[in-house]
Amino acid sequence: MEDLVIRDAEVVDGSGADSYRADVVLDGGRIVRIVKEAAAAGCQRPGATRELDAEGLVLSPGFIDMHAHSDLALLRDPDHSAKAAQGVTLEVLGQDGLSYAPVDDRTLQEVRRAITGWNGYGDDVDFDWRDVGGYLDRLDRGIAVNAAYLVPQGTVRALVVGWEDREATPAELDRMRRLVAQGLEQGAVGMSSGLTYTPGMYAEEAELTELCRVVASYGGYYCPHHRSYGAGALEAYAEMVALAREAGCPLHLAHATMNFGVNEGRAPDLLALLDGALEAGADITLDTYPYTPGCTTLAALLPSWASEGGPKEVLARLADPATAARIRHDLEVTGSDGCHGVPVDWDTVEISGVADPALGDFVGRTVREAAGLRGESCWATARHLLVRDRLGTTVLQHVGHEENVRAIMRHRAHTGGSDGILRGSKPHPRAYGTFPRYLGHYVRELGVLTLEECVAHLTSRPAARLRLPDRGLVREGYRADLVLFDPETVAPGATFAEPRALPSGIPYVLVDGRFVIEDGRRTDVLAGRAVRRTPV
Repeated sequence: MEDLVIRDAEVVDGSGADSYRADVVLDGGRIVRIVKEAAAAGCQRPGATRELDAEGLVLSPGFIDMHAHSDLALLRDPDHSAKAAQGVTLEVLGQDGLSYAPVDDRTLQEVRRAITGWNGYGDDVDFDWRDVGGYLDRLDRGIAVNAAYLVPQGTVRALVVGWEDREATPAELDRMRRLVAQGLEQGAVGMSSGLTYTPGMYAEEAELTELCRVVASYGGYYCPHHRSYGAGALEAYAEMVALAREAGCPLHLAHATMNFGVNEGRAPDLLALLDGALEAGADITLDTYPYTPGCTTLAALLPSWASEGGPKEVLARLADPATAARIRHDLEVTGSDGCHGVPVDWDTVEISGVADPALGDFVGRTVREAAGLRGESCWATARHLLVRDRLGTTVLQHVGHEENVRAIMRHRAHTGGSDGILRGSKPHPRAYGTFPRYLGHYVRELGVLTLEECVAHLTSRPAARLRLPDRGLVREGYRADLVLFDPETVAPGATFAEPRALPSGIPYVLVDGRFVIEDGRRTDVLAGRAVRRTPV
C-alpha cells in the first residue's frame, strides 16, 4: 500500500495546461501514480494507507518563493507558518547580496549588524557555520519548508575587500572568484547582489562580470537587486542585461518593479527591454510581489558614501552634525543613490519595525507623522531613529504603481517572490500574503492571470530557473511538495493593519509527502531540507 491517495482533486499541474480531475498517489515522498478521471472509469481506484478527499480543492505543486529573507527565521522558528500556510514549499535565501555565509568571525558580526532590520541580530541563533556548505548542513537538520541559497556578493566583498568604496585588487578579485566557486560547489544555486546596499554597491560592472563568469561555469544564475528602481531604473536594468550577456550567465531580476513617480506607467518600457533581450537569446527571468509598497531598512536610504566602512562608520557620520547635514542634503535635495536617485518623500516612508522595543511608538507612523508629534523636522526624526535603533529600523515605502505591478506579472519571464521581511511589529503583509494574494485577488477577483497561468508562474517557472529536475510539476516521479487550496475562497489574511494574519482557503500543504499544514493548521513536521544546485 502507498502512503497517501488524494482523491478527486482538480489538478493544476504547473505546466500552464488545462486542469483535470484525478486521484494522485504518494509514496516515499514522491508522486507515484496519477489516475485521471477518464482512466479511472470502470476500473479499480488506487488504494493507500491513508485517503484524503479533495473534492472542491485544487491540487498544485508547492509554491516556490524566489525571493525570501528567511535566512535566520527558518532556524529560529520551526513553525514558520508565515510561509508554510501560504503553500510555499521552497524558499530561495541569500538575497540582495547580504547573508551569513561565507564569512569569518569579523565579517559575520558586521553582516549581522548590517541586516539586523531584515532578520534581527540573531542572538537566538547558534552561528555554528562559516561557509555555504556549513549553512546548508545546518538547514538539513530539519526546517519547515525547503530552502535554496544564493552566494551573497556583498558578503563576499566584505570578507575580501571590506566595506570600503574602492576597486578590488587583482588578488582580491581572484579570491572573490574562489569564494563564489566554493559556494557553488557546496550547493548554492547562484549569486545575488544588492547594488544599492553596501558593500556590494561598490563593485563596478567589470568585477561583477568576472564573478558572473564563475557562476555561469557552474550552471548557476545571477540575481541582482540592481542599482536603481527609481530614477535611472531602466538604465539599471539594461546594465544587468548587458552584464549577464557579456558573462554568458543566466539572469534573474529580483523584485522587478518600476517605482517612484518618475516611473509611473513605464512598465512597458522595461518589458520591451526584456523582450528584445529574450528574442536575442538571453536567458532572463524575474520575480515580483503583488503589492505596490516596497520594504527595506531606513539605513538603506542613505547615500553610499555615508555607508562606506560598515555600520560603525555610518553611526559615527550620523553623530557628526556637519556630516549629518550633508547626508540630509543628499536625501532630501539631491536624491541619494540609496533612495534610488529620488529625493526622499517622508510622507511615503512608514516605520514598520524597530530593533529597540523602547522605540515601538514610532511603528505604524510615517516619518513625517512621527516628526510632527515630536515637533521637529523629518530628518531629525529619521536621524534619531537611525542612531537610537543602531540602524535596525525597517520601513515601508509607498512608492509603487498598480498598473506597473499588473503589467509585469503578466510577462512570460515572471515568477513570484515575496521579498518578505518577517521582523518588526508591522512588517509588510507580503511576507504572509503574497501567494494567496496572487490566487485570490489577481486570479479570481481581477482575472489578470488565469489560474493555470498563475500556478505555472509560482511553480514550474521558478523550478526551471533553479534547474530542479523533479519539482515544480504534478508528475509521476516528482517530489511530493504539494498544496491543496480552494480556488473560491483562497485569500491572504495579512493586511497592512494586521500583517501577520494567516491566509484562508489553503487547508493542506505537503513537503516531501508529509503534511506541514493539515486541516488548515500547522503540524509539527519539519520535512524541509537544503536544496542544492544540480551539477552541470
